[in-house]
Amino acid sequence: MKQIDVDTLRDWLENGRPVTVLDIRNSEDRAQWSIPGSMHLNAYAALKSGDPKALLQVELPADRPVVTICNAGVVSQVAAEQLSQRGMDAAALAGGMKSWSLAWNTAELPLGDVTVVQVRRTGKGCLSYLLASDSQAVVIDASLNPTVYLHLAGQRGWAIRYVLDTHVHADHLSRSRALAEMTGAALLLPRQNRVRFAFQAFQDGDTLAFGNATLRAIATPGHTDESTSYLVNGQALFTGDTLFLATVGRPDLKASRTEAEDRARTLFQSLRHLLELSGPTIVFPGHASEPPAFDTRPICDELGRVSSRIGAWLRSEDAFVRTILDRIPPTPPNYLKIVELNETGALPEGDVTDLEAGANRCAVAY
Repeated sequence: MKQIDVDTLRDWLENGRPVTVLDIRNSEDRAQWSIPGSMHLNAYAALKSGDPKALLQVELPADRPVVTICNAGVVSQVAAEQLSQRGMDAAALAGGMKSWSLAWNTAELPLGDVTVVQVRRTGKGCLSYLLASDSQAVVIDASLNPTVYLHLAGQRGWAIRYVLDTHVHADHLSRSRALAEMTGAALLLPRQNRVRFAFQAFQDGDTLAFGNATLRAIATPGHTDESTSYLVNGQALFTGDTLFLATVGRPDLKASRTEAEDRARTLFQSLRHLLELSGPTIVFPGHASEPPAFDTRPICDELGRVSSRIGAWLRSEDAFVRTILDRIPPTPPNYLKIVELNETGALPEGDVTDLEAGANRCAVAY
């Protein structure tokens, strides 16, 4: 049975090649995460049972290939075979949505002396950043293979000098340590006692210069105790999982109910502090709530507009805590293992898609 790999489909979508992506999963699975621009036909059960007519009524463009999608890339092969028997150029995505969790795209935004490249893990919603000034580059929250950042920097003639994380992540494996080792860049992490490998501690008020730009650390605990946001040239704010464009980070991971309440109160103060910054400051969050499309449009917004969306939450600390604790989403199933690996700095060998599969759940429901 014909299959295509994630890199091929990613390349087609990034370059605008006409292709029909047909998602045959059940509606519940699709609601968790999907490929931008894909069609949906709830045919998984029928295909799995061997129904030869499962796709008989679906109408698809005849002038482009079809790529069928399921969770693990098995039942989608049955779908591709049925479409091929109808004379269509059809293939299944090898590994399905599990493999797609590593797919990515980019969006670029110039901001004065700094150029920001948002590296979007569209299969999971993780947002990392490659930013540069005068050919000197910084990477924030690397969540993809280090070669991706090396490739993007090399295309632009940039040298990666610093690699930073905003906090110890729970939904994806950090690639920051590996990227720093590969490039010889300095690895900077918020000051804390969680990780068990060498790094340069970076704390509230500390700064670093790259090219004509200056990055300043702002302690924003709450999502985790060490969570830190980074302000670049006073105009670009990288908030990790503390502040999103329409909601905020969850305070409960690895915490009891009492600890989560305490963290929520801390988060309240951190958010109030961030919202004191200039309204035109551009917020670049650590995650997207929807699969980032292949549209080259950065997922960001002015702080003033973000404030207008969440400002009502921050009128009262007690009301904020109640709102946050009532809206926490289900706990990510593999977060304890991911946190353990991120604290040791170890990247497991082989396929990590089972460990990282699924949508991120770092935000409180809006």
